[in-house]
Amino acid sequence: MIRKAIKLLAAFVLVLMVSAIAVYMIYNESAPKGRQGPEANALAHKMLRAVNQEAFNTTRFIEWTFRNGDHSYKWDKTMGKADVSWNDIKVELDLVNPDKSRVYENEVEVSNKTSRKKAIDKSVKLFNNDSFWLVAPFKVFDQGTRRSIVKLEDGSESLLVTYSSGGSTPGDSYLWKLQPNGFPESFKMWVDIIPVGGLEASWDDWQLTESGAFLPKSHVLGPMKLDMGNVRAYN
Repeated sequence: MIRKAIKLLAAFVLVLMVSAIAVYMIYNESAPKGRQGPEANALAHKMLRAVNQEAFNTTRFIEWTFRNGDHSYKWDKTMGKADVSWNDIKVELDLVNPDKSRVYENEVEVSNKTSRKKAIDKSVKLFNNDSFWLVAPFKVFDQGTRRSIVKLEDGSESLLVTYSSGGSTPGDSYLWKLQPNGFPESFKMWVDIIPVGGLEASWDDWQLTESGAFLPKSHVLGPMKLDMGNVRAYN
């Protein structure tokens, strides 16, 4: 009986491995080479105008959720702080000096140094990842970024943005496909946490927020839908 169970488990693992290899072989793409220079910067500025960077820059508060509401955020851009919540944990995250952040569990402040540091470190990673899915178009000129133009097979031009520093996973690259008016339509990703290069996520479900900035309501990534919850941006 035990031998049979082991054989079944081994067969299951083998099927998973073969499936993973097949997915990699079918969908994996190498990161494209682009052309840096003024034209790439001009294309990036065109995207920023489309999503109203001016309004985004003057927006003070942004609220959203991620992973079907498991992670919730209220970001005070002016003060450089964000409330990051998951399960029974809430971190009042200081984005400039994370060590000054305050941690609460079941609404009681956490004083244990180890538990506090663990929660702060996690909140930084969650914020970096989850906020990127909300405000990535506004980060194309962040410090440490490189912008390049990539010509697609249909003759259109896409914007390749590579992050050489910053965030939790420096070195990631994103190829933005834009509409003629500059609005993002989708991007392809070459990121450290996903072994398959070139996976495409939609960026076409936009809403005009109270502050005037455009922010996404959701994304589609393969069979998954990434819902950003009740997105608000206001002053």
